[in-house]
Amino acid sequence: MMLSRRHLLLGGSALALTGCDRLNSSPTFRKLLASAEGGNFKIQRALTDRMALAKEFRTDQRSPVFRANGTRQPKGDAYAAHQAADFADWTVRIDGLVARPQSLSLKQITKMPSRTQTTRHDCVEGWSAIGTWTGVPLRMLLDLAGLKPEARYIVFHCADVMSNGKRYYESIDLVDAFHPQTILAWALNDQPLPIGNGAPLRLRVERQLGYKHAKYVERIEAVSDLSAIAGGKGGFWEDDYGYEWYAGI
Repeated sequence: MMLSRRHLLLGGSALALTGCDRLNSSPTFRKLLASAEGGNFKIQRALTDRMALAKEFRTDQRSPVFRANGTRQPKGDAYAAHQAADFADWTVRIDGLVARPQSLSLKQITKMPSRTQTTRHDCVEGWSAIGTWTGVPLRMLLDLAGLKPEARYIVFHCADVMSNGKRYYESIDLVDAFHPQTILAWALNDQPLPIGNGAPLRLRVERQLGYKHAKYVERIEAVSDLSAIAGGKGGFWEDDYGYEWYAGI
């Protein structure tokens, strides 16, 4: 039986979370997680329709509160200035292995064709919430920039600086990048995205666990491999805490 971090944590009990925190420090346990991940990824890709949609809900099924998790208020003068200006000058760069690098303002992005979806967010800590997200399909941004043939992954660089001084980042492959429900969201429950939920822009990749849904996105980079990005494992939690790169649900 394959063992994964999400199987260990989705039970949601404080006891389980405490136990997993202790296991995080074990080199043997981290090695076990790493050995299982490749198999989990291959099995999920083999058994799941690549374009299968995550379940969508009615708006009256939304959670009363969609809790914020992780960073709730990015630190630093740069983000504070953007917040004070209501993100009027926020831009997202799209670069890397693209034919036409882009620098798009929040205003430009919100004027692009959008998708609205009411979905369930599943956190690795064991909680879930249903919310309505509106944003531009990621594939539109990638098509605008024109991916080069050697591009295999999309990396999201974010404005929040974590407690260890590193900037948050995450990545997905092209299957998830071009999935119809993968969007760069600018609204939650019909209102501009709150700060705690990732304002002004966050990734929604609905078939993966919550830590993959990068908040405060300011750069989207196309790459051929992940080894040269930060710790080389494809994400902040993956690099520093041994989380699985592929967190499919």
